[in-house]
Amino acid sequence: MVIAVIVACEIGFWLLLALGLACRYLWKRRTLSNVLLISTPVLDLVLLAAAVVDMRSGAPFDLRHGLAAAYIAYSVVFGHQTIRWVDARVNHRYAGGPPPPPPLTGAARIRAEWIGWARIVLAYAIACGVLVLLGWLAGSSAGIMEFALGLSRVPIIALIWPVSHMIWPKKAPVEQ
Repeated sequence: MVIAVIVACEIGFWLLLALGLACRYLWKRRTLSNVLLISTPVLDLVLLAAAVVDMRSGAPFDLRHGLAAAYIAYSVVFGHQTIRWVDARVNHRYAGGPPPPPPLTGAARIRAEWIGWARIVLAYAIACGVLVLLGWLAGSSAGIMEFALGLSRVPIIALIWPVSHMIWPKKAPVEQ
């Protein structure tokens, strides 16, 4: 059940995003657009509730509950940024807004990659907090700490991005 709810929440996120932006740019319903976009975190609460119900009904903690925690953490840390990114592109494409900024290069790109890595570390910390909350709400913490320790590899693996940009920085395109 939890995997199905994760999939439903992901589909729901993109549907709310698409409807929110359609309301904003196609139908000029700014208030409704804001309500739809602001309601995306409700999906995280639905997922948390589904994971708690699953564990309280006797399911032992396993990968699906860990994925739920990771999904919630990603949503909290990267959800607003994703909405802003898509909004800028839709605004430019369909509402005559300014073009999105060009991709960063050089030192600015390296800085952005380190900020991205810091956000991944924050998502890891939030995922661990969600795991603890899940265990507390479900009344069972067996296996949760082992999963959190397993997740500790994520920030280490994610170091590949900022380090690779320091070694091979993206250069600005040559203007002709």
